[in-house]
Amino acid sequence: MNSVRKTYRIASIPGDGIGVEVTEQAIRVLKRLEQLLGTFTLDFHNYDWSSERYQKTGEYIPAGGLESLKNHDAIFFGAVGSPDVADHISLWGLILPIRKMLGQYVNVRPIRVLPGLSSPLKNCNTEDLDWVMIRENSEGEYAGQGGITHEKTEYAIANDIAVFTRRGIERTMRFAFETAASRPRKHLTMVTKSNAQRYGMVLWDNVFNELAPQYPEVKTDKMLVDAMTVRMVLNPPSLDTIVATNLHGDILSDLAAALAGSIGVAPSSNLNPTRRFPSMFEPIHGSAPDIAGRGVANPVGTFWCAAEMLAWLGEAKASQSLMEAVECVCAGGIKTKDVQGTANTLEVTEAVIRMLEMDLASSN
Repeated sequence: MNSVRKTYRIASIPGDGIGVEVTEQAIRVLKRLEQLLGTFTLDFHNYDWSSERYQKTGEYIPAGGLESLKNHDAIFFGAVGSPDVADHISLWGLILPIRKMLGQYVNVRPIRVLPGLSSPLKNCNTEDLDWVMIRENSEGEYAGQGGITHEKTEYAIANDIAVFTRRGIERTMRFAFETAASRPRKHLTMVTKSNAQRYGMVLWDNVFNELAPQYPEVKTDKMLVDAMTVRMVLNPPSLDTIVATNLHGDILSDLAAALAGSIGVAPSSNLNPTRRFPSMFEPIHGSAPDIAGRGVANPVGTFWCAAEMLAWLGEAKASQSLMEAVECVCAGGIKTKDVQGTANTLEVTEAVIRMLEMDLASSN
């Protein structure tokens, strides 16, 4: 008896710049993978939420837009950002409302050196750099609390209030401990700045110390964020799973991506671990307006996001097949300029599709 073919509703938000290009190519790959496996259907629904839409209508997300996202199983996001719209407007107009309103309180960023790529670190072996970054995704400096008084005068005062709650910290910490426990090395490093930020960061430390005894199988250590940057560069084998605040995690994960070869190959998952609302999967490279429209953007980070999305949906075989195809293509030297290659976006995409066809045709 044939198993029931599952259908997943996916909200596609290409956004701006190269986000549109890499999202289009990733959907091509996903639809071909769907055809080859024949065990699931990805029903994509396109949302034209972009800076172009903002300039025309004054909003990124229309009325009822966030509610409509709740009807999907996952969200596939490209990038947001345009030279014509201030960064704080595009960020707070699109991606942060989605993360907050859909309870995507954990951001997960796997980091490793893919086959065929190299780290800028001297003498860094592939196995030396294999991390997963767990970033708190709803609080801290991104809570949106603060304001400006005496605006547009010489006495203008601006403040941003970093918000840390025990509940927000604990749920992120537990996710990090569980992630660390699931990995071979079972090692969790907590990043803080409690020597200088004596309230929010001290609470962050305290919750970590309270939870650690509940996970005796996980080895733990703690780093101040400035010292952490040094350790990431000088001693990558000493790290495995890393948990950090919203702002620290944002900065450190970009550094980690660069150390692994290129920000263009790095994925991220904005997860709602309760699964009450859909999670969102996005590459971290941004909209890159300087290369948008030239067809040279690296699609690997978006392909990796697609694999992470498939795994989250429960399609483990599809996820594994896609990542293996991406790794084989990278190892074969079909790479974009940012990772010392000469291929363009379309050429990398078509190489991944060919690899999937060869691998899955031979296994079926």
